[in-house]
Amino acid sequence: MLGMGESGEACPFEFNFDEKTFKVGDLVSYRVTGSLDGFPFVGTLVEVHEDYVMIAGDPNQPDVLYRGSRESRPVVSEDQV
Repeated sequence: MLGMGESGEACPFEFNFDEKTFKVGDLVSYRVTGSLDGFPFVGTLVEVHEDYVMIAGDPNQPDVLYRGSRESRPVVSEDQV
């Protein structure tokens, strides 16, 4: 996420981009399909399964979870958000 702030400013988040090592509590950068395609989102993994993950995308609504693909930047279907 370099280049998203002021010149030389680094991203304030440390993401796990290695889907093989995903674990509950990891911060991930995830993508949303459709009209939100191309925007980066930040979430916390709350469940890790063999072929998908469950992501809490809003710390103010911890019960709202999104199902994402299990890849370096999980993909969430727009109809979930």
